[in-house]
Amino acid sequence: MCGISGEARFDGTAPDAAAVTRMTEAMRSRGPDGAGRWGEDWVLLGHRRLTIIDLSEAGAQPMVREDLGLALVFNGCVYNYPQLREELRAAGHTFHSTSDTEVILVAYAQWGEDFVDHLVGMFAVGLVDRARRRLVLARDRLGVKPLYLAETAGRLRFASTLPALLAAGEVDTDVDPVALHHYLSWHSIVPAPRTILRGVRKLPPATVRVVEADGRSRERVYWRPDYVRQATHTGWDTRDWQAAMGEALRTAVARRLVADVPVGVLLSGGLDSSLIVALLAEAGQEHLRTFSIGFDSRGGESGDEFHYSDLVARAFDTDHQRIQLADDDLVPAVRRTIEAMTEPMGSHDVVAFHLLSEQVARHVNVAQSGQGADEVFAGYGYHQPFVEVPRDQVAPAFAELFFDHDHAELGQVVGPAYALAGDASGDLVGADLGARGADTALDAVLRLDTHLMLPDDPVKRVDSMSMAWGLELRTPFLDQDLVTLAAACPPEHKVAQGGKGVLKDVARQVLPADVIDRPKGYFPVPALRNVDGPIRELVVEALRAPAARRRALFRPEYVERLLADPQAAQAAAGSNKLWQLGLLELWLQTHGIR
Repeated sequence: MCGISGEARFDGTAPDAAAVTRMTEAMRSRGPDGAGRWGEDWVLLGHRRLTIIDLSEAGAQPMVREDLGLALVFNGCVYNYPQLREELRAAGHTFHSTSDTEVILVAYAQWGEDFVDHLVGMFAVGLVDRARRRLVLARDRLGVKPLYLAETAGRLRFASTLPALLAAGEVDTDVDPVALHHYLSWHSIVPAPRTILRGVRKLPPATVRVVEADGRSRERVYWRPDYVRQATHTGWDTRDWQAAMGEALRTAVARRLVADVPVGVLLSGGLDSSLIVALLAEAGQEHLRTFSIGFDSRGGESGDEFHYSDLVARAFDTDHQRIQLADDDLVPAVRRTIEAMTEPMGSHDVVAFHLLSEQVARHVNVAQSGQGADEVFAGYGYHQPFVEVPRDQVAPAFAELFFDHDHAELGQVVGPAYALAGDASGDLVGADLGARGADTALDAVLRLDTHLMLPDDPVKRVDSMSMAWGLELRTPFLDQDLVTLAAACPPEHKVAQGGKGVLKDVARQVLPADVIDRPKGYFPVPALRNVDGPIRELVVEALRAPAARRRALFRPEYVERLLADPQAAQAAAGSNKLWQLGLLELWLQTHGIR
């Protein structure tokens, strides 16, 4: 797990070594254990290292194999690297390390651009094919590992974080009106390839981009499940799906134990993280380190779920740590969290992830997390109605249930300079939901949630907040084989029992019923959900700051209306419109965007 960066020049000039160094240093927290740089006349790679696999210098990056004519920087973990190494050895290749990094290099030497098809894991890759004078960029199937791009005439820069590209300089930092439309529509989500800034883009998940030394480039998407029923599953009943999902999930959890350091678990007390703990215990993991976080309660809303996490910790005899925080800790934590955000993230639990990661990183460098299960297995409340929605009516139904603002309302929210004539968010969602495949309305929604929305909300949140402390988080519910199987599963098995029915069936074999049948919870942070107290003061300060007035992203009368009526600020899925607006301004101001 690391931070990667690089610059390619297409105009005959040398890459800017100082800019690559600035990008690399801006990601020190992602790789506190070492740094490196390598380059040729047209391309330069930078790297920050967090040592998880092959702790020796043989695993350092950028990794260069002179005999293969290849150089690589890589962020992530390839879980099947031991098996791939043996396969590649049998094909006649040799290795000089025990790292997964070198396995990627040799896999490219063996299979060329199809190397990604052989990797099981999370990864963002920048690989230089020296003989072909070619830069190959690739991102894992679910977008767990980020890869940001800044392109200008004659130059391409890439990095693991957007702030790293800002540190390099010469980035167009104007707010992208289409991205703003997405941000305000979808709980602060801006899907790839856009970011909130005009001058920065993201390589989409499951994508390989090949860049030639003359600047020409091409992209291909190498994986996306169809979300249709498969002939191989004909005749399967509930028990068959339970058995198949249980086996796939056990494999996913076991894969994510690959490390040369101990692996812990973020234990919220919900079904997903509790199931990970139970399966690890079933696999023989003893004295597992588990961690939970809680905040002050507010207005009758509990600020923690310790009752459930304690229950699981006792049931499986984990080495458990509660982390209790007061509201007084929250404002400084919010400011530090915004500094760590690679993009503005409006979810109220992002602060909880940041604080929890800080504490967990003091004890372990790797942990597993339950993120992604809701998107893959229909765990959200808004998934339930889609069982009854006709396939051709899914887009308007999704907009009604999910959007924070519709297009007409956004005309009264954003400043005149950012207003769009067309409904960019409705059009994008409509195109995705209407695409080929996806047998039912719920299939289409789960496909959109998993492959368009998820990489830029819970996944991005987990990566940003954990890597701010040099902690590698692994997400078993986003295992490519588990997701492929879930995509083929009939929706009624997923939406059953109030959501995640097939997972609950698996869990009943290993978890206490109190954990499985409890009301759905989240990382509860009441002060952020309600935007009150010191958090409200922080938001007001940001929205009334001189930089905000000059930028004029939002109409002043709309902001004042939200401030005057807290109920008007409540949006879909428990989000808060006032926090979305304030968070965006706080992020822009924190990162020096004026």
